[in-house]
Amino acid sequence: MTVETSLGPAEDFAGRLFGILNSGMLSLMIGIGHRTGLFDTMAGLPPSSSVEIAGAAGLDERYVREWLGAMTTGRIVEHDPVAMTFFLPPEHAASLTRAAGGSNLAVPTQWVGLLAQVEDQVVECFHRGGGVPYAAFPERLMALQAEASGAGLDPGLVDTVLPLVPGLIERLHGGIEVADVGCGSGQHVNLMARTFPASRFVGLDFSDAVLAAARAEASLLGLTNVSFVKRDAASLDGSERFDLITTFDSVHDQARPDLVLAGIARSLRPGATYLCVDARASSTLADNIGHPFAPFLYSASCLHCMTVSLAEGGMGLGAAWGEQLALQMLADAGFASVDVAHVEGDWFNNYYIATN
Repeated sequence: MTVETSLGPAEDFAGRLFGILNSGMLSLMIGIGHRTGLFDTMAGLPPSSSVEIAGAAGLDERYVREWLGAMTTGRIVEHDPVAMTFFLPPEHAASLTRAAGGSNLAVPTQWVGLLAQVEDQVVECFHRGGGVPYAAFPERLMALQAEASGAGLDPGLVDTVLPLVPGLIERLHGGIEVADVGCGSGQHVNLMARTFPASRFVGLDFSDAVLAAARAEASLLGLTNVSFVKRDAASLDGSERFDLITTFDSVHDQARPDLVLAGIARSLRPGATYLCVDARASSTLADNIGHPFAPFLYSASCLHCMTVSLAEGGMGLGAAWGEQLALQMLADAGFASVDVAHVEGDWFNNYYIATN
């Protein structure tokens, strides 16, 4: 006779929490695998020993062996206990290597360790309110943001994203004025400037560090049609007019996104276009249950996007501000027409195409 048993609700939930604990620790180890190049190395190797993997990667074998223990028990790499070899299956490498581009999920796992470094400050904000300023975050966070944004958007920016706006590619080839607001390290605007030499580009950001990185990249690429200006995104007043303004995941963490959007609307020539790329979510929490990235969005928002806005006395929209609120704010800013487009394979972003 077979006796069937089942876990009760409490035991089932405790088991789920153990899974979350394991996954959180694995996130840290996956980030290490990315930073050390171990995933890229293993993707090019047949089943190999820890000594062989460490040698191919140029790393210390003892650390590689312990890392492989986490990867094996986490079912990320395959292990042959007889031959004592390890293997990264191609279907796993497709989500873990630099060759995967925007599909490389080893990049965003690094947010876990970096955002944990401001946990104490955020906990204090739970008690006193306010927020944690940008200056409190580790410098490597900016590099990670640039890497994640570049991997996710750069490969399809010219061929897929910009063509969402009818006739835009032809106009860029002909020569127009373009601004990228909240340009960060400048990879998107530099890519556009390199691709469309007849157009003129300016990147705006308030951070000296990211602007220095943007200028360095432009110089390395020999670009003469792009400049970078230190500017608060909320200070756009219409004194400069552009044919295209872009923002790439930079609206929701602004102190005053309402002023940013209104300034963008004023700074467009009649009939010009604003392309806003931002997180794809609903403004209603219940609608986001089941969203594959919602726990990450809300958590990253609490530990970064929302808190940096509140640190400036801002609105604290958060990453999951959502499509409904975004459309309302764009309308309030003065945009007469807004279309919401999607890119196949990109379930993280909405592409708002607005005209005044």
